[in-house]
Amino acid sequence: MAKIALIGSSGNAGSRILKELVDRGHLVTAIARNPEKIATLSGVVAVRGDVADRDALTNLLKGHDAVISSVHFTDSDPDTLIEAVRTSGVKRYLVVGGAGSLEIAPGVTLVSTPDFPAIYKTEATKGGVFLGKLRSVIDLDWTFLSPSAMFVPGKRTGTFRLGKDALLTAGDGSSTISFEDYAVALVDEIEPPKHVKQRFTVGY
Repeated sequence: MAKIALIGSSGNAGSRILKELVDRGHLVTAIARNPEKIATLSGVVAVRGDVADRDALTNLLKGHDAVISSVHFTDSDPDTLIEAVRTSGVKRYLVVGGAGSLEIAPGVTLVSTPDFPAIYKTEATKGGVFLGKLRSVIDLDWTFLSPSAMFVPGKRTGTFRLGKDALLTAGDGSSTISFEDYAVALVDEIEPPKHVKQRFTVGY
């Protein structure tokens, strides 16, 4: 059992990660702009937090075994989040990443392809920037988990594949992972860590 701070607990990925953590017996400080939206679960303390307020966020993170951030890259600043974790004294930091920075060929990222949806391009580009900043961080045990191209509601099957920096695709060319199975892969990484100071990816 670990004590986890989860930033962005009410979102699509965050709410599934929260449930997975609780189902495995972890204690969670669930941080969100609107804590009233967080599901009432045993072992969860819901608190209001602002990802732009580094000092307040630092205080919320202190005393935890690990921090998970599940927030949109366009709604947050990587330097603020990283510094809040660093200053809090928590060494283990896991980030819900994006698929845009995954490679579809050596040196060719998904976000750089002509067919990448314009509506997601800014978010995906900022996700790549966040990953780049993490790769220069040596004093935190960080992990960045990228989903597959299609990151959607579904079922918790517990059956999926893991990769590193290349986009995972199925035999039919699809690239998909459910929020539920993504949560399994992320919490697996806490019990115990296998991708410290690395990005990895999950897909079917």
